[in-house]
Amino acid sequence: MEDAYKKIIEAIGEDPTRAGLVDTPGRAARAMEFLTQGYKLNIDEVINGALFPSDSDEMVIVKNIELYSICEHHLLPFIGKCHVAYLPSGKVIGLSKVARIVDMYARRLQIQENLTNEIANALLTQTGASGAAVIIEAQHMCMMMRGVEKQNSVMTTSCMLGAFRSRQSTRSEFLSLIQSR
Repeated sequence: MEDAYKKIIEAIGEDPTRAGLVDTPGRAARAMEFLTQGYKLNIDEVINGALFPSDSDEMVIVKNIELYSICEHHLLPFIGKCHVAYLPSGKVIGLSKVARIVDMYARRLQIQENLTNEIANALLTQTGASGAAVIIEAQHMCMMMRGVEKQNSVMTTSCMLGAFRSRQSTRSEFLSLIQSR
């Protein structure tokens, strides 16, 4: 990867031996490895057994989870927040694991639509919940720094599964609760 970054620096017309750029290929490679570390993780490692028996069947929401991902079309970042909810059915997941699931999928080359669905499906599958919902609001550098250059644009995606899809009242409760402070 380091060699590839050196070639990119040369291709844009810069001198990779210039003092400020000598170590850039290595730094850029390490940064990309960090930003795509989700490929080295799997859902079982992330959850690490943190599923606990519970009689609760009331909605669990974790909102405003910051996320950082890279658009698979332009290799530019998109940055935003994720709201996650599920309806437990016999077990709950450790609170930090919800954010770790978001990070695992976000730290891959992505499009926001797929990221939203991957998070919701993983939560539903892993917890056996009767429903899961995910909303992501993000700003995409590919729209802000190039192309249409729209600085205030925010993309919102949602995935509603199980009871969140089939029951309007459940969906409405979720949407209402993520709006409140």
